Amino acid sequence: MPVTWFLLSLALGRSPIVLSLERLVGPQDATHCSPGLSCHLWDSDILCLPGDIVPAPGPVLAPTHLQTELVLRCRKETYCDLCVRVAVHLAVHGHWEEPEDEEKFGGAADSGVEEPRNASLQAQVVLSFQAYPTARCVLLEVQVPAALVQFGQSVGSVVYDCFEAALGSEVRIWSYTQPRYEKELNLTQQLPDCRGLEVRNSIPSCWALPWLNVSADGDNVHLVLNVSEEQHFGLSLYWNQVQGPPKPRWHKNLTGPQIITLNHTDLVPCLCIQVWPLEPDSVRTNICPFREDPRAHQNLWRAARLRLLTLQSWLLDAPCSLPAEAALCWQAPGGDPCQPLVPPLSWENVTVDKVLEFPLLKVHPNLCVQVNSWEKLQLQECLWADSLGPLKDDVLLLETRGPQDNRSLCALEPSGCTSLPISNSSSMGLPDIHKRWALLWLACLLFAAALSLILLLKKDHAKAAARGRAALLLYSADDSGFERLVGALASALCQLPLRVAVDLWSRREMSAQGPVAWFHAQRRQTLQEGGVVVLLFSPGAVALCSEWLQDGVSAPGAHGPHDAFRASLSCVLPDFLQGRAPGRYVGACFDRLLHPDSVPALFRTVPVFSLPSQLPDFLGALQQPRAPRPGRLQERAEQVSRALQPALDSYFHPPGTPAPGRGVGPGAGDGT
Repeated sequence: MPVTWFLLSLALGRSPIVLSLERLVGPQDATHCSPGLSCHLWDSDILCLPGDIVPAPGPVLAPTHLQTELVLRCRKETYCDLCVRVAVHLAVHGHWEEPEDEEKFGGAADSGVEEPRNASLQAQVVLSFQAYPTARCVLLEVQVPAALVQFGQSVGSVVYDCFEAALGSEVRIWSYTQPRYEKELNLTQQLPDCRGLEVRNSIPSCWALPWLNVSADGDNVHLVLNVSEEQHFGLSLYWNQVQGPPKPRWHKNLTGPQIITLNHTDLVPCLCIQVWPLEPDSVRTNICPFREDPRAHQNLWRAARLRLLTLQSWLLDAPCSLPAEAALCWQAPGGDPCQPLVPPLSWENVTVDKVLEFPLLKVHPNLCVQVNSWEKLQLQECLWADSLGPLKDDVLLLETRGPQDNRSLCALEPSGCTSLPISNSSSMGLPDIHKRWALLWLACLLFAAALSLILLLKKDHAKAAARGRAALLLYSADDSGFERLVGALASALCQLPLRVAVDLWSRREMSAQGPVAWFHAQRRQTLQEGGVVVLLFSPGAVALCSEWLQDGVSAPGAHGPHDAFRASLSCVLPDFLQGRAPGRYVGACFDRLLHPDSVPALFRTVPVFSLPSQLPDFLGALQQPRAPRPGRLQERAEQVSRALQPALDSYFHPPGTPAPGRGVGPGAGDGT
């Protein structure tokens, strides 16, 4: 019998720890208060305008504490809504001021008049409630008899039934008096969902929630959904991100009981499950069961990578956020451990997908980056070895400067960093003069070298601008007419500073290499040169994408043998699923052929333009980061539109078919 390494059961409905809620019958709001107090609820809501704080004229009632309770407001036995009951605790704040006449004469000015301190206190208490998309304010009138008025003491509470709210939502409640004598009280609360309440048979949106069990047996993880055969529900797996939107991984619409198998190597701490019944306004339940799983944390570090951006900047690429710190180390040839450069350098906190830089004067293939988490080495990569060649038998000299510009120099050895002497001052005389001339000559050489480098970079920049940005155009060969339309678009784009690659012009090369190999090579070259991949969507492309997203494979023979779009999906999809597509991909479709909203949601994480109506924006996205001026961009858009229009007319109105507004036969052209 295999050993179960992980077992978790989550019941999205009744379980031993669910809460049973009080039921309120009827849709009317109500209020009640502590014994001795009298209270009244205004008939309608009021505007939520707290106003400024004003001085209290004497003792006043003030809210001191907010308390909430969840109840059910039921219109029928099995048709209820979640409702928040709010209790406001009140106390007497302030004091009576002694009358001047009483202080002067030692007694009351007129004993026949009732003293105000023997009167009851009244207050208008406002409750403000916000829970997206609801915002309400209600007014409660409270009166406290004189016998209960004791300065600084609680007088009781007033309870309001109740504010309706959605399951799983966040609610915010404020309370203050009108006029407002003190700062308002506030309370924020996260409401439970269907899992934590005994409401599965009472709230309609919870009727169809499935029971989900997550367990593992050996190397496989099982998601077991125990629902009826008639029940339709959606299931989605995604990477939850601390910053930014979730990254989708997998999605399916399912029916009836299901067992979905995952490989344990796919588990990471931020892998979450979202499940919901396929009904209008249904509640979506999110579960992240692998946050504390040891194997998920091991998989996270196996998937983490260090990526070099420039010679001195890099970032940590990982599916989930993780606590880590990084430092440089020196890897000598021969297999010895990499020597950390701490001190004199220090550890730097690392954030996933955030660019980091080390204070390097010069990079070297022996310099490596170490990443630690919880004082344990998790990752080490020599980022510069690929571009600068193999490890060298060199000695590293470290120069550091203190707060008062004090310099120190040491040579890194296996036993540590050996200090070297530095002369901070020189004696006057002929040796010092020679040294100054040598430094001046060295400065001149450095200036000349820098000037040559600037001129070379400008020359390379001019060459790059003349060559234009690389663009790889991918499409689905729906029919020969659509291929001609794609060819016209590619030819029109070539008239701009763009270098367009499309399989229409490389049939012989693609036949020799195979569609998959051809696309991989073109995509890699395009992205390495800072280019962009254009996904040209058509009804056939949308169907093919939906087929891949549903099953992960495509039916053989569904498209032509030269269909690079079909071959490209095996490489395009990971870029979108792992969030690497923005800035590297754009989408497009033709007016009257496909609406951008028809493109699968996964591919709408990058801009999708409708052509030719959005040609200026489309060309601006293609020619980034050196986009031309708006006026120049409009001229280029008109140029491309003119070149594209004959192909559009031919595609949508082939020869021999009536043009719009011109029919043939009875009733043609009658305007009806």
